[in-house]
Amino acid sequence: MNRVPPVVRLRVPTDEDAVAWHRVFDHPEVMEFHGGRSAGLSVYEELTARQRRHDAERGFCLWTMLDGSGRVIGFTGAQPWEREWGPTGAIEIGWRLGREHWGRGYATAAARTTLERVRDAGVPEVVAMVLADNARSVAVIRRLGMRLADVFTVPGTEREAHCYRLDL
Repeated sequence: MNRVPPVVRLRVPTDEDAVAWHRVFDHPEVMEFHGGRSAGLSVYEELTARQRRHDAERGFCLWTMLDGSGRVIGFTGAQPWEREWGPTGAIEIGWRLGREHWGRGYATAAARTTLERVRDAGVPEVVAMVLADNARSVAVIRRLGMRLADVFTVPGTEREAHCYRLDL
């Protein structure tokens, strides 16, 4: 089935987006693969500030995702993988959507725009790190044409994480 991709716009996150992200992501299903519980507002304030710096320095970041009416529905984008395990130093793409926006094609459409922007910024390859049981994100990754490159055990857990790669 070929469906028309939804209208999705991306922008560099604003101070106000920290509040919007906090609200949109405050759902147990959204946070299942991101620590299991909602993060405090201060986490999103720091994250949006860091993303503005990434955009200014690198030309890409985790952008705020807006639907056709201009409502904040999540984020998508790219940033360096800075953990000491996994693909350290690689540019990771990712996304997170509010629960009410799942299953409508937003993540895939926004991730495709992310790939274009990152390619335009001169990045030759991206990775996507995902917990192996995160079927929704794995489906987006497959739609993007990414290939499984590595398997990791998340430190301090028994959870398996997959690293997918894509040459741009």
